Amino acid sequence: MTRLEAPRDEGRQGRCGIDAQDKRVAQRGRWIAAAIGGAWLAVHVGCIFFWRWSIAAAPLAVFIVLLQAWLSTGLFIVAHDCMHGSLAPGRPRWNAVVGALCLGAYAGLSYAVLLPKHHAHHAAPGSADDPDFHADAPQRALPWFGSFFRTYYTHGQLARITAAAIVYLLLGASLLNIVVFWAVPALLALGQLFLFGTYLPHRHDGRPFADKHHARSNTLGPMLSLITCFHFGAYHHEHHLSPGTPWWRLPALRRERLARR
Repeated sequence: MTRLEAPRDEGRQGRCGIDAQDKRVAQRGRWIAAAIGGAWLAVHVGCIFFWRWSIAAAPLAVFIVLLQAWLSTGLFIVAHDCMHGSLAPGRPRWNAVVGALCLGAYAGLSYAVLLPKHHAHHAAPGSADDPDFHADAPQRALPWFGSFFRTYYTHGQLARITAAAIVYLLLGASLLNIVVFWAVPALLALGQLFLFGTYLPHRHDGRPFADKHHARSNTLGPMLSLITCFHFGAYHHEHHLSPGTPWWRLPALRRERLARR
């Protein structure tokens, strides 16, 4: 195990087996997750309930939508770390609670539904048994995106979003604000997650994959990697090599691997 990996991937290790450095890594990860969640919540509540439209405010609204799309991607990535047990090592219930809150806030998604699907992805990446992969069109983005959408967006998720929207309307929010500052960022984040976190890393393009993970990392630098998909494009192969490494430590994991060569 490298020093950058979460102690015994998937969070199955007991608390007594987590050393001081692992605890510091986990604590830092929780602070980062709290910052992402807090920023998302501030934008969400502030804009849905208090935004007032004007011509002058339109450019700022565009920026806020793009920011909230990125933060929504971040919520999903935090939940993803929870699925691998790296947000709270040795505490599966904490991981489940935080993951459920993040996915529910992002787009009414169910953590209980996504958890087994994501582990199925890691068990057989790039195969017909991989729910994230589209074996019928491994090179074509649009059919793959359609399959991806149908896999993860359910009637239950739509019902939860509808119920939340009704509550928001009863509390005085406008439907326009709900659509612009919640629905649109969620859909943009979906595209971001699919393009940089699934399609580009796992598509077949004629080049052989390095190993059984059928995953590639791209050549974006750390800053662009952070902006595009919280390092899950530029460091996707590293993630498959070490699923228990938190997203924010993937650049360091690559540096450590290269230093050992």
